Amino acid sequence: MTGIMGGTFNPIHYGHLRLAEHIREEFSLERILFIPAGTPPHKSGMKLIPARHRLAMTRLAIADNPAFRIAEHEIGKKGYSYTVDTLERLKAEGYEQLVLILGADSVAQLGSWHQPGGILSRALIVAAPRPDTDPSVLAAVITELKGKYGGEFRISTAAAMPHSSTEIRGLVSKGQSIRYLVPEPVLHYIASHGFYGKEQT
Repeated sequence: MTGIMGGTFNPIHYGHLRLAEHIREEFSLERILFIPAGTPPHKSGMKLIPARHRLAMTRLAIADNPAFRIAEHEIGKKGYSYTVDTLERLKAEGYEQLVLILGADSVAQLGSWHQPGGILSRALIVAAPRPDTDPSVLAAVITELKGKYGGEFRISTAAAMPHSSTEIRGLVSKGQSIRYLVPEPVLHYIASHGFYGKEQT
């Protein structure tokens, strides 16, 4: 089975990496594909640094884990990047058993995504805990989604990620350290390019 870890990765941080490694072991996944988003429709108002730089940071972050791979399916794609299209392309490439890793907050919004039924027919969903999502609310959302679209869901035992990309961008904009929040190569990449200064947050 192949885990799918998509996101803007703006920037990627240790929370993403630890979550991916936990779920890889928890569900005996062969690999995790990290897929940086091009232009995600549900975050169209966010100021993103160029996709090629988010891709480069992701590549640096996962370089030391042979079970982590990167897929460029959504980078450079014109228009919005839809999860259902990415899953369909992966299926066509021979990835038969797909496990889509989503934060509990994303699961709660899944019904509003483009073709949620298509997503659920192509991948098992693993919901990762979030500190801002009540477990009982998540369970109710999953029950509703299964009733409407079918599909399979699992809830990971991973600890909720204590930090976020938003927090990291905020620290950089204030001139504060993000050491130990992101891998060292990512830290240097952000610093060398001057990303997430006040004008870019």
